[in-house]
Amino acid sequence: MAIPFQYNLRSIRVRWTSTLVAVVSIAGVVAVFIAVLAMAYGFQKTLINSGSARNAIILRGGASSEMDSALYLDQIRVVQDITGIEKADTGAALISPEVVVVAAFPMKSTKTDVNVQVRGVSDIVLKVRDNIRIVKGRFLTPGLNELVVGMKASEEYVGFDLNSSVVFGGTRWIVVGVFDAGGSAFDSEVWCDSNNLNQTYKRPQNVFQSATVRLASENAFDAFKSAVAADPRLTVSAEREADYYAKQSEVLTILIKVLGFLVASVMAIGAIFGAINTMYSAVSARSVEIATLRALGFRTRHIIISFVTESVFISLIGGLVGILLILPINNRAASTMNWQTFSQLSFTFMITPAFMIEGLIFAAAMGFLGGLFPAVRASRVPIVTALRGL
Repeated sequence: MAIPFQYNLRSIRVRWTSTLVAVVSIAGVVAVFIAVLAMAYGFQKTLINSGSARNAIILRGGASSEMDSALYLDQIRVVQDITGIEKADTGAALISPEVVVVAAFPMKSTKTDVNVQVRGVSDIVLKVRDNIRIVKGRFLTPGLNELVVGMKASEEYVGFDLNSSVVFGGTRWIVVGVFDAGGSAFDSEVWCDSNNLNQTYKRPQNVFQSATVRLASENAFDAFKSAVAADPRLTVSAEREADYYAKQSEVLTILIKVLGFLVASVMAIGAIFGAINTMYSAVSARSVEIATLRALGFRTRHIIISFVTESVFISLIGGLVGILLILPINNRAASTMNWQTFSQLSFTFMITPAFMIEGLIFAAAMGFLGGLFPAVRASRVPIVTALRGL
């Protein structure tokens, strides 16, 4: 016969002060645990959203990112003649050669400089990336020192309000538009004409970091990639844009999770010891009750199950409190350095139902470990010795 759960509820209510300590410690661990998952997922999702299944990105062969890539105009002209690329109404291939540099701009919140990715684009970039739309002002005019900036760049960096001017690379630029990139990495970027950007940084006009290609269909990628690899004039690599940006998120995502889990693990050890102390004090205070239960015929396993259940229940309460504490950061904006591009990237914390379930499982595991040893001790309390306290 199992011990009624009402017995555990009464015990929790009577010893509410020690229970509260355990709940608070578990809640803190669960909150940190979920925050780490939400941060890593939000960062990863921001970069993955930057890629389109219909687009391919061309980089120098062996390059891991745009920052260490270089393409020549002659190579881009060869690529644009390969079959599988979507055509504009004029018959021109939808391929956007792009220049990428990093410039330092102050943040509005801290007034300290951070690295911001500046992208030199072509006049057809909005046809290549059709998920980006201008929400304020207009698109830049090729050949002029004009900028269009992502919504987050406009919100976070000094000098990027519509119609304002900003100086970088020794050149003055005018912000003529703000675009919405759907929460992708492009929202943190500043765009200008690629030729003007090369001139500003005294780079050759026929050199680019990458070229983004709009494919005729998602299924056209394999044939397009094979054609690029087979052309002896090319020493470049083709990759789906979505896969490229997914890889860009790997390094920092792993770093966030490793460091976050180390912090959560240290806190979890403390929480487990807190739960152990709570349950051990419960065993000491309830030795007579436990002996009475055993005298009434409850077996050792019933005592163990009862105490472990009580500990897990307390931990689940702490887990729920931790979820409630961390929920306000959901969709809260944050920014960090993307070590793949050495530039600032804005993202949002994203708490999913799966993360909340994982948090509760983590809490239950801490409760189980915290209650197991006190439960075993409770089951071994000698009946005669304990009843002498009556």
